[in-house]
This record gives sequence, structure tokens and C-alpha cells, in this order.
Amino acid sequence: MIVKKLSLVVSAFFSLAVCAQETAKTDVELKPEVKLSYLDSIKSTFKKNDLATKVDSLWMNELVSLDIYDDLTKDIQTINKDVTVDEELPTELLKQRLAAMNQKSPFEIQYNQGLENIIKSFLKNRKKSFSRLMALSEYYFPMFEDAFAKQNVPLEIKYLAVVESALNPKAVSKMGATGLWQFMYGTGKQYALKIDSYIDERSDPLKATAAASEYMTKMYNIFGDWELVLASYNSGPGNVTKAIRRSGGKTSYWDIRNYLPKETQGYVPAFLATMYLFEYHKEHGINPERAVVKNFETDTVAVKNQMSFKQIADLLDMPQSQIQLLNPSYKMGVVPFYQGEQHFIRLPKDKVATFVSNEEQIYAYVKYDKDFRATSSRLAVKYAPKAKPAVVKPAAVDNGDFEFYKVRKGDNLGAIAAKYDVSISDIKKWNNLKTNAVAIGRSLKIKAEEETPGKNIPAAVDKEQAIASVENKEKTAVDMDYVVMAGDNLGSIAKKFGTTIVELKELNNLTSNNIGLGKTLIISKAAIVIEEPTSTAIASNSVDSFKKKAPSKNVSEDYYVKKGDSLYSISKKYPGVTISDIKKWNGIKDEDIKPGMKLKING
Repeated sequence: MIVKKLSLVVSAFFSLAVCAQETAKTDVELKPEVKLSYLDSIKSTFKKNDLATKVDSLWMNELVSLDIYDDLTKDIQTINKDVTVDEELPTELLKQRLAAMNQKSPFEIQYNQGLENIIKSFLKNRKKSFSRLMALSEYYFPMFEDAFAKQNVPLEIKYLAVVESALNPKAVSKMGATGLWQFMYGTGKQYALKIDSYIDERSDPLKATAAASEYMTKMYNIFGDWELVLASYNSGPGNVTKAIRRSGGKTSYWDIRNYLPKETQGYVPAFLATMYLFEYHKEHGINPERAVVKNFETDTVAVKNQMSFKQIADLLDMPQSQIQLLNPSYKMGVVPFYQGEQHFIRLPKDKVATFVSNEEQIYAYVKYDKDFRATSSRLAVKYAPKAKPAVVKPAAVDNGDFEFYKVRKGDNLGAIAAKYDVSISDIKKWNNLKTNAVAIGRSLKIKAEEETPGKNIPAAVDKEQAIASVENKEKTAVDMDYVVMAGDNLGSIAKKFGTTIVELKELNNLTSNNIGLGKTLIISKAAIVIEEPTSTAIASNSVDSFKKKAPSKNVSEDYYVKKGDSLYSISKKYPGVTISDIKKWNGIKDEDIKPGMKLKING
């Protein structure tokens, strides 16, 4: 009996072992073969570098954040230097520290009540901002000091970039001044800074600093006083000259200050207050945040062919945002190639080593990617949607090549563009509009285009969407717009819709984080609906699954409005449905809809 039981147990163990082996064998056999993409196959040939530099993502955000710039600019313009601020800093101690700073500086640093008030105001309201600025200064100050030393400009001028731009190379003022040193367009051109569709060297830390250094040297040769040089940098040499005349010929900043423009009266004290806080930050408990990557840990490499930040990021396994912050002068996320000119890209040193060691493979991939996109565009045209029925345009007065449309209550550029089957950018170009705001009663010019055989070929961006939908075999995406409201910023909008600031800027061709109230932002772009081509049978089976059938107008359907919806974006969800249809079915007189509101479709 015992022998019989033992034999049964042994048989059971043997069966389990055999089953496990068969299962393992099956798993091995069923494991799919992973095919490498062309990008992965290129990267697999790269020579690896053990040198690794991890970039602190929080510090990267500081370099592209505009909140400190906005706060400091507002402070400098609005601080009342005559209002006493209650902050623990004995006047006698401040006088001693200012005297010590004066001894080792070419600036005339003297105590006055206005300067004390500004220092105390910064200590009370901007301690955290200065802690973050000190982290940024570890990256930018070494390159400032190097440029100033070459021109014999006082190294303390580096603090002026804090006052001007909060050390943000992407800062743009309301007047259009741009970059770390806030050059206007004309001044930038005057100092040979390249500004075109791809490049704005006012945002280039090295070139803009060299231009600022040259300007300071010229102004010092005129005025012979560094405080007056700072005043001229803010308000222009003409205003400084007028203040000297009005003061009776005095040539000290402190003597002519009351004759200068109001903003300039607080500008030099703000500079001196910034210098004080950087010098005595420990005494006031300001703990600088540390920058993980410093300027000497980066290097430049010449680019021999046009390439995008995305291509570089994919090849070097680094985030695009890091490339953007290290190369702020490239406006379109592209390093261009101009014949006879050299363009450089700044990267962490380990990435430079990878780039230089594998240039042949890198440029081979760039060429492949460019050819692939060109082929995709041709395919998009080949499999473009059939012509839709002609849209009945509203009655308009003919005037040569243009028609005129009078803006009514509830209209916006998106709705008008949809009525005429044109783009918002075209309407703005035809009418010289700088924003998306249009006044009721205004007559807008709309170009009346004749129907031509190529009329129905989609724009370049639509071609890419067409190819994307064929390759990925995904459902058609929904076009979503959002109108900027009071209190909005790119960060809050990105969080609301589960996207990123970088993606919003790319979709809307924004060069800065500034957005105007009432501006319509594209949140996501709709992929084009691919229909079966009449003359091409190859793709007939593959594209049928992407067709989105329009619901019958005899069947009613309810739609609940979501955040960010507009009548235009809702109409896009239902092919054949117009904004006018939705307004008629729901008794809407204007386009004011709210989240949660129920709309009847195809009533």
C-alpha cells in the first residue's frame, strides 16, 4: 500500500515537471520578435560615454519660468522708495555694509532712505525669489563676468541682468524688449544681433552679453559715470542728458535722479539693492538653491546640417526642454543651416562627446527622417479626403478678390473662419489683426478664392495628421480650442487639459509664456478623416475603419458641454453639423456656453 502511494506521488511530480517544461518551451516559442526602429538601430551603433550628468528638472523649470520676471518687473515699476518698510535691518548696520561695498566697487554706493526702503521691501517680499535667482546665477554669471572683463566693464554689472530679466533669456517685455539684457529690436540690430524667423540672438546669453558690454563701454565714454550708464540703459541717453540740463549741469546720478523718468528713479536703487542681497544673503537667511549643471559643464558643437531639437533629443536621449533652455536663441525648435554661416548648439559635455563621436550616424538619421517626412507628405496628398459639398457662404459684398463680413454679437474669429472655410491666421493677415479680438460691427475682409483642382488638398499640418491616422490606425481625434480667461496662464491651462506648456507653445506657435486675455488657444489638433480614394484600390480596406459616419439629422442626440468646449469645437465632433445648426436647435443667440450645459444635436 505504501509503495503504491509513493509511486503515485512520484508520478504526480514527474507530470508537473514535464508540464512546466512544456509551458516554458511554449513561452519561448511564443515570445514575439521585437523589431528595432531605424532610430534604435542607429543608436545601437553609438559609442557609449560613461560620463553622465543628470539635470535637475526643477532647476530646468526655473530657467523657463517667467513668474520671477513678472514679479520683479512689477516691483521695480511700482515700488515707492519714499514709503518706509517695516523689516528687521538696523539703519546703522546697513550704512556700514553699504560703505564696505562702496570701498570695493567703482559705483558710488551711498546710503539714502529710498535705497533702504527698497532693500527692506525685497527682504520682506522677495526672499524666496532671490534664493531661486542665486541658483540661476551660478549658470549665467561666469559668462557675464568673462564678457565684461574683456571690455573692462565692472563685474558688478552682472546684477543688472537680474533687474532687467530675472535671468530669463526668454523674457519679453510689453514693449517687445527681449532676452537677458532686454534689447529692443532696433538696438539688437544696431549691435549686429541676428533676428529672423529661426534665430533671435537677443536671447543668446553669450552674444547678447557681448552686445550689452559694448553698449556699456560706449555710454561710459560719454558720461564717465557708471550710475549714469545704468540710467541711460534704462531710459536712453537722451533722457539722462535732459536731466543733467534740468539739474543745472550736475553730473551725479543722485543729484539728477528727481529729473529722470519715474521708473529710472527706482531702477538704479533696485540694482544696488540686488547687489546688496547677493553680497549679504547669508546674513539675511537667504539660502541659495543649487544649480546642478553649471556653465563650465556644457560645451558647444557646430551643426553641419539643419536639424530639429526633437531629432537631437531622440538621438541623445535627453529632454527637448533641456535643449531649449541651453539654446534659447533658436525660436522654432530648429537649428538652421545657412550657407557660409556656422551655427552651434550647446549641450552637456557628455552629450557633446556622444554627438562628436557619432556624427556620421547622426546626420544619416537626420537625412532619413527628412526623407521619410517628405514621403509622408506626398502620401497625404495622394490619400487626401474627397471634396466636401461647397459651404454656402453668408451674403457678402464683392470687392475684387475680397468679400466683406460684418462682425455680429457672439462672433469670434474661429466661427467666422469656419463659415468661410478659411484659417484664423489668414483672416488676421488679411485684416492686419495682431490679436484674436474683433469688435462688433467691424467689417472683415475675406478672400474669395475660386474652386481649383488643388483646392481640396489639405494644408501641411493636415497632411501630417492624415499620415499619422493611417500609420497609427487610431480613431479620429477631436479638435479642441480654449479661450484664455482672466487669471489663466499656460501652466494652469496645461494642467487643466492634461498637457504640457511645451506642447501648448508648439501647437500655437508661441515664442514666450505670455498669453493675452481672450486669445484662442489650440489644445489639440484633430486628425483628418481619411475617406476611400476613388481611383486607388490599394488602401480601400485599410482606411474604411477610420471613416466617421455623420449621424442622421433625423436622430436626436444630447451632448454635455465640457471645460474648454466652444461651439466651433463641438461642431467639429459631428461631421456635417455647423455652428448655426447647434444654435438653431438649442435656441442659442450668442456663443456663450458653460460646462455641464446640455445641447441637442440633430434635433
